[in-house]
Amino acid sequence: AFPDLSGIHWVNGTWMGSTTLPCSYTLSEGFTLQTLSWSLERDYVTSTIFRRDDSGDHILLSRFRGRVSVPKHSPGNASLLIENLEIPDSGHYTCQVTWRSGNNSLMTKEITTTVKVVKVPASKPSVRAGERGLAVPAGSSASLTCQARGSPPLRYRWFR
Repeated sequence: AFPDLSGIHWVNGTWMGSTTLPCSYTLSEGFTLQTLSWSLERDYVTSTIFRRDDSGDHILLSRFRGRVSVPKHSPGNASLLIENLEIPDSGHYTCQVTWRSGNNSLMTKEITTTVKVVKVPASKPSVRAGERGLAVPAGSSASLTCQARGSPPLRYRWFR
């Protein structure tokens, strides 16, 4: 059996959030992983972001340093995690895996995922307080709760 590659073709990401671009491959007897790379095509320009080979893992685009990773000790999992998504991260990402067979020939497969980074629509913050009118005997402790929803970033402040 020959190695195979699978993933998905479309991912929506939220600005300043994180997303995983799935890419997995089957392990086949007689084949060893030679290289694994992720590239980004945006505005008709393709750039390699990440490359794993015999010399280790390399992040080749500085704007992705500290923001992308691929699982290291999970054979068959080549998924790309992108953190702190920025609007220019939108584009076509290609996962490419090359294997070497027992007779020293190379086999390459790739799959492309389109990523669209969107800002979350602004929403008005709303606050829901816990139980009102709580009576607590002197010297005992009390627990106060509050839930807030809305567009990030939300900040909390308690006062009396």
